[in-house]
Amino acid sequence: MKPFATLRALPTLLRIGFAEAVAYRAEMLVWVFATTMPLIMMMLWTTVSEAAPVTGQGGKSWGSGAFVAYFLSVFIVRQLISAWAAWEINFEVRQGMLSMRLLRPMHPVLSYAMANLAYMPLRAVVTLPVLAILLVTELGRMTSDWKVWLLWPLAMLGGWLITFFANVAIGALSFFLDSSIKIMDVWLAAFFVFSGYLFPLELFPPWLRTAAQWLPFRYQIALPVELMTGQLDVSAALPLLAAQFGWAAAMIAISLLLWRGGIKRFQAFGG
Repeated sequence: MKPFATLRALPTLLRIGFAEAVAYRAEMLVWVFATTMPLIMMMLWTTVSEAAPVTGQGGKSWGSGAFVAYFLSVFIVRQLISAWAAWEINFEVRQGMLSMRLLRPMHPVLSYAMANLAYMPLRAVVTLPVLAILLVTELGRMTSDWKVWLLWPLAMLGGWLITFFANVAIGALSFFLDSSIKIMDVWLAAFFVFSGYLFPLELFPPWLRTAAQWLPFRYQIALPVELMTGQLDVSAALPLLAAQFGWAAAMIAISLLLWRGGIKRFQAFGG
């Protein structure tokens, strides 16, 4: 498909995806409720901080308010960077439904991306009450630097790109395996630990925090959240953003290479 024709088709794909999201809104709500672990961790850590002081690296004290601001921010970021292409690809490969997608005059990865992005308005609606609570109760703990807020959308974009193309890469492994869902389970387990989803990275021991800096998970959740909660200024954020988009570029390259090799295999076996 020519580039301009592809661009003209994107709004239509988004409209179709949004109509599907509205039609299957109950399914989306189930997904939202399945990603409420940050709210559970918020209650846990606020209870811990009230019983005894929690001190992070550099001697920063984490009180209950800091944990509330952090985990409400985590919930918002998690909802807005979510992707589920790995499950879609696995299902379509196993069922032979991918053949129909390959007949369309558009790269399948782009159609998966539009389908995932089409859910974003409904996800934004879900996050609005949480954002309102955050701004009303913990506004003083959010960054007041407008330059940091300008960087935040970039961090969200980078986080989504890593999430989505990691899904595509793992989904593409289903061309070579019976199913790559177990690999996705391993990815998610590492994500939960190293992204800042369950614990602020500042509370990690130094060696583990250093390890997290070299992994992609930190750039999915922790970076946008740290920008929101004033843990990073512009000078500290810029190198992290560069690393984040480096990971995003790597994920894009890996996923497209796996996809290209997988499609050749799929077609060779008559898929």
